[in-house]
Amino acid sequence: MADKKPPIDPQLVMAMVRNSHGNLDKVKELLAQEPALVNAAWDWGGGDWETALGASAHTGNKAIATLLLDHGARMDVFAAAMLGKEKLVREMIADDARLKTARGPHGIPLIDHAKAGGDEAKGVLALIES
Repeated sequence: MADKKPPIDPQLVMAMVRNSHGNLDKVKELLAQEPALVNAAWDWGGGDWETALGASAHTGNKAIATLLLDHGARMDVFAAAMLGKEKLVREMIADDARLKTARGPHGIPLIDHAKAGGDEAKGVLALIES
């Protein structure tokens, strides 16, 4: 097994997640500084874990979500819903129907992630509502 790097500075993780709610330039800067931040998660308290992708997904920030995915972020049902990836969401829900009522970071439901996606996510929204 290869030697592991030390844990990422928690303040960098918090900064990455916080800025992924809407500050694209800062997200780019942080990724350049520490590429492993792309999948880091921050606990806001009480097990309310959030990644940078999770932050961009519930705020409807497609530019940040796309940047993160391009840098290796792991797609999840919440980001897929916001980005209007109907086929992917349909397959995930077919595999586990409970996802229709799943809650992401801050307890935000899947349907709200689809709403955050706007017109591009209308098909996903209809799928979740059915």
